[in-house]
Amino acid sequence: MNPISSSKHLNKIVFLGSSGAIIALLLFALLSPQLADQTFSQLQTIIVDNGSWFYVMTVAAILIFVMYLAVSRHSQIKLGPDHAEPDYSFSSWLSMLFAAGMGIGLMFFGVAEPLMHFLAPPTASPSTIEAAREAMKMTFFHWGLHAWAIYAVVALILAYFSYRHNLPLTLRSALYPIIGDKIYGWRGNVVDIFAVISTIFGVATSLGLGVLQISSGLNYLFGFPISEPYQLLLIVAITGLAIVSVVSGLDKGIRILSEFNMLLAIGLLVFILLAGPTVFLLQAMLQNTGAYLSDLVRNTFNLFAYDKKDWLGGWTIFYWGWWLAWAPFVGVFIARISKGRTIREFLIGVLLIPSMFTLAWMTIFGNSAIELVLNQGSTELAKLATDNTPVALFLFLEHFPWSNVISGVAVLMIVVFFVTSCDSGAMVVDMLCSNGQNDTPVWQRIYWAGGVGLVAGILLMAGGLSALQTMTIASALPFAVILLIAMYGLIKALRVEAYKRESMTLHAPSGQINAGSDSWKERLHTIVDFPNKSAVERFVEQTVNQAFDSVAKELTLKQIDADINQSAEAITLTVKHGEDAEFVYAVYPTIHHLPVYGQSTETPAPDSDGEHTYYRADVHLSEGGQNYDIMGWSKLAVINDIIDQYHRHLHFLHLAG
Repeated sequence: MNPISSSKHLNKIVFLGSSGAIIALLLFALLSPQLADQTFSQLQTIIVDNGSWFYVMTVAAILIFVMYLAVSRHSQIKLGPDHAEPDYSFSSWLSMLFAAGMGIGLMFFGVAEPLMHFLAPPTASPSTIEAAREAMKMTFFHWGLHAWAIYAVVALILAYFSYRHNLPLTLRSALYPIIGDKIYGWRGNVVDIFAVISTIFGVATSLGLGVLQISSGLNYLFGFPISEPYQLLLIVAITGLAIVSVVSGLDKGIRILSEFNMLLAIGLLVFILLAGPTVFLLQAMLQNTGAYLSDLVRNTFNLFAYDKKDWLGGWTIFYWGWWLAWAPFVGVFIARISKGRTIREFLIGVLLIPSMFTLAWMTIFGNSAIELVLNQGSTELAKLATDNTPVALFLFLEHFPWSNVISGVAVLMIVVFFVTSCDSGAMVVDMLCSNGQNDTPVWQRIYWAGGVGLVAGILLMAGGLSALQTMTIASALPFAVILLIAMYGLIKALRVEAYKRESMTLHAPSGQINAGSDSWKERLHTIVDFPNKSAVERFVEQTVNQAFDSVAKELTLKQIDADINQSAEAITLTVKHGEDAEFVYAVYPTIHHLPVYGQSTETPAPDSDGEHTYYRADVHLSEGGQNYDIMGWSKLAVINDIIDQYHRHLHFLHLAG
């Protein structure tokens, strides 16, 4: 039972607790930036030296886990009731999850990271052809399947328990299979407070670092000075746009911006491909992908145990920690937009398609940049990749036609990506502080969107961004432990779901529909009739209600708790068995389009939209709609159907027990 499912009030413990902790950490980084940087850096060093194996093991386990789920017997389970349909089109869904998950990182590191690996590879000789191969392989490794697998598993766990089991869409729900209803106590509050802090500082740190790149782009295009007042003004402007977007809501603000930026990203990608060495880039894309996949297992578990290198901590462990630290934010957001998709569709959409786009982006930008340095002598670009990363993208674009226009498009994309990250982060934090509700008061969304900008601005001015970035990555360690426990909980819940589905296939004696004299005529009449709403409601009120009442009375005589609840939407029979899953049998009057064969001269006039419709008495179980209609059945037939479904439910309890 979810004691907060009907509450839309602010969770004051999470709201005040996270706000207080953020202020305390902000003051620490603000008043003692050097001490904060030293403290968190030492913590990160300890983690890298002693816990890098744990990060590598965790991320490897996550990737194996999601790949298994994508092909397992659980893959057809929906993230929501069985009758649920996706809230967003496939293209809108991909645009939003990509914009929130990684879009800004590609703009910042698409040119710089391949060049940095090229100049200082982990094993190859620097600035050689072998270094170029290794640079692209390691870039693929850091930005490919592993990163999206982390996002996917968090989002999958949250979406499954929220939409399938009616738990709040917050991080606490991931622990439900382990601690049960205790998630509604202090343990759940602690987990949600941790998620809020991680999200705010992760988004604020990225916003602060991203403003440096936007400032460099405006300096390159228009000669704007690179100074703290201008950078602070940029933060204010981006935060203002984010507030407008988050107030507009997910369907208007975030979705439209994400789709717009996705079109710009595809356009920029195609332009660089066609204006650059096209054939070479297509060849490199295939070869890079092959090299990445062929070495995937070896690189996944490579800790340089026999050849100690600082490279691992500076790159792989840094990235694994960063993706894990961002996972609460991105996971909640992806879960929010993924209701109604099957597990397989969800994992393909979150894991494979964004990874393929990311690898294409890194090839086209990274290989083009390496080509400029290796074969065309662009030493300045190589130097900037390490010394002034934010400028590297714009110097790279200078080698292409219409460079000023393309650079302007790049600046616009960076701004929009940061706006979508900021407003998505504010929406997620607001949900974490509101028991998973998303229709919260406007002031809460403004509070958190403004909070992200305020934190970013203060840290940028005080020089505390580095400390908070290090702290955010260090926070990934406890979250990794929580995530492993939650993965076990998901498998446990999916196993129970499998028992439930197996029990539904149990052969049980089915009652004779409309048993009695001339029953075949009644059954034929039911099949070819297309009743209106009032007829179905009358059937539910009389026949179904009487059937429910008869079953409930008989169960009560057997000392079994059975309740009937009637609302404007449905009539529901609930049978409880203590701590075990309860049996739910509900009948919903639902509207449907009238098929062509059902339309005749006697067909009722169309509705206001010009559509011919009729109503059905659809059966719903706890898993959702079962896609069959009992309109016109006799009381005995309805009773027999309830008993059949109840028999299957008892068999499920037997299997699960």
